[in-house]
Amino acid sequence: MSRSVSVFLALVIVLAIFLGTTWYVSNVQGLDPLSNPLMRLIFVIIGLLIVFVVYFFTRESEIWQVGTREVVYMAIGAALYAIFSYLFNGTVFVVPSVSQVALRPAIVIPMFFGYAFGPVVGFFTGAVGNMFGDALTGFGLSPQWSIGNGLVGFIAGLALLFPDKRKGLNTILWIGAAITLIATAIYLINRKIPNMLFFDPANNIFGDATITMIAALTLLIGFLLVVAVRFIFRENIDVAAAVTWGMLGNLLGIGFAALSDIWINGFTLPVVIVGEFIPAAGPNLIFAAILLPILVVAYAAVRKQSGR
Repeated sequence: MSRSVSVFLALVIVLAIFLGTTWYVSNVQGLDPLSNPLMRLIFVIIGLLIVFVVYFFTRESEIWQVGTREVVYMAIGAALYAIFSYLFNGTVFVVPSVSQVALRPAIVIPMFFGYAFGPVVGFFTGAVGNMFGDALTGFGLSPQWSIGNGLVGFIAGLALLFPDKRKGLNTILWIGAAITLIATAIYLINRKIPNMLFFDPANNIFGDATITMIAALTLLIGFLLVVAVRFIFRENIDVAAAVTWGMLGNLLGIGFAALSDIWINGFTLPVVIVGEFIPAAGPNLIFAAILLPILVVAYAAVRKQSGR
């Protein structure tokens, strides 16, 4: 089977899983159908097209190989991400936000699987794992956010395009710095955006508190931690590259999902940045800086012990 067919088939399978899961949740679990389903589908397709376009222009690279080994890693990664997403999604730690955002240390799973086994594996792990995790919670589905999670793993895997993994890391950091500063500036200008999930019945307060300063600064703190890891582990290029590319995947993938809600839910740009992007992407960066190096070092030790 050619690479083009393999990659295209993997994306078709992701779309089929999304459609099947949506049907199951609506018709079997009996949850309310998705609002604005057509626009959600459009953003799912846009996300899939982004993956295929990147593949098309870099199709000569060996990283696009999708064989039995990669399929096994897809299944393992998606299962792990689904389970841990379910455990942490909204019932353990909730982040002050416009919509339901939870602390998700499991975000390092698609980052790691993408970096270790390739962008297709990373995309499948993040997209399908998040979709199944949402279905397990019973809170409803947000397919465009699942695609965003898939893009996190996909972009982390693009590090493998470069034989010299040091190449471009500083450029990626500058891109991350620009996104972080722009998002933080938007918050500082729009600090009065309400936290719609805030609930304080004793004081008769429902959704009219603002996003906390601590939540707003998590993006900046996370980015600074990533920079620290980049230079502390400059001799361990796998750790430095995994965390740096994981950062980029997180910013672009979660950014894609948050911006889609401008069209899907009718939010304004400041609302999606302050109320969705920062509360989701910020903690993700902190987890990436702390947990991803552990996974990369452990994986390297296993490979060394097994002689691979």
